[in-house]
Order: sequence, then C-alpha cells, then structure tokens
Amino acid sequence: MAGGHMKYRHLSRSSSHRQALLRNLVTSLLKHETISTTWHKAKEAQRLAEKVITLAKKNTEASRRRAHQILYTPDIMVPKLFQVYGPRYADRPGGYTRVLRIEPIKEDQAESAILELVDGPRDMRFAMTAQTLAHKPEEQPLNEMTAKNVEKVTKFRKNGMEDLREMVEQLRIHNQNKPDIKLPDKKKVYPEDRQKRLMHYR
Repeated sequence: MAGGHMKYRHLSRSSSHRQALLRNLVTSLLKHETISTTWHKAKEAQRLAEKVITLAKKNTEASRRRAHQILYTPDIMVPKLFQVYGPRYADRPGGYTRVLRIEPIKEDQAESAILELVDGPRDMRFAMTAQTLAHKPEEQPLNEMTAKNVEKVTKFRKNGMEDLREMVEQLRIHNQNKPDIKLPDKKKVYPEDRQKRLMHYR
C-alpha cells in the first residue's frame, strides 16, 4: 500500500531467501557470540535473535521444537542455546543483543555493524568500559557517562563488578608493558593499479 509503514526490511531478497539469511546470521551469532555484517542485516537478525533467546528462557517442549525449526545445525546449537544462554539471561528482562556501528568493511562502503550477545566473554562494551577505567588514575572519580556504563555492563552480569575489576587490572599491566606502535597508513578502498597511474597525463 502506498505510504504504508514498512514492518520489516526486505533486504532486496525474496521471502524464503530473507528467512534463510536471518536464520544463518542468528545461528552464527549463537555459535561465535559476535558477528560483523551490514547495519540493516544486523538490525533484522537482532529481532530474530531476541525471540530465539526468549524461547531458551521459556525452556518448554514447544520452545525447543520452535528453536529446532529456526536454527541451522540444531543438534549442536539447541543444547547450547538452552544450557548456556537460557541460564545466562534468566534474570534479564530483555535486550540480550547489541548492535554497534563500525567503519565500512566492504569496498562498496555499505553501513557495517557488529551484532553481539551482551554479558558474554566477548562483550565489546564491557571491554571498552574496562579499557576506559584502566586509563584513568585510580584516585580520579568517575564521570557521569563512565559511571552509567559501569552500571549497564555489570547490572545483569553474574559477578559483574569482580570481572570488571579483574579485566581493568589486566589491562593496566598490559598498557604498562605495551611498546609504542605506529599504526600503518590506511589503505585506499579502490587502489589504482600501476598501469592506470602511468596513463595519467603529467
């Protein structure tokens, strides 16, 4: 209908292709806990991932059958879903995933993002908050934004404050022993080959 509200992103695919893509992304997310993809795919996969983790929290026979229908390699992923992710997010009311924008990773400069599970071993916001604390002097009080981030990353995480303190100490030791490294220049997205450069007029 003209002017109607779009309920979901079609991703320039047929319905069956779109569903297969999202199932594949969610399966990879549950396997690796973090994936890189385009922004629009990440936002659509996030919706399905939240529903799948809610199935794990319900932990009924019907929810297990539904998870088998959604995930590829269900014999491997369904036990992990119900034994690892269900208990991890049992006390969290929602928001099991996070989408973070990153620089484009493809040459076509498409908007890129990281889709990750929160409160896990590869939680990027947890690591970034720990890195911020590691760079601060211990006696310096936290500003409002850092204090809010500390609360966010530790609120529903089991042993959150202890894990954060441990990571901060490890990062402080690492930063003291880290040599000065000069980053290489950024590569061009579309580098000119030698033949094209030679053809240019001087």
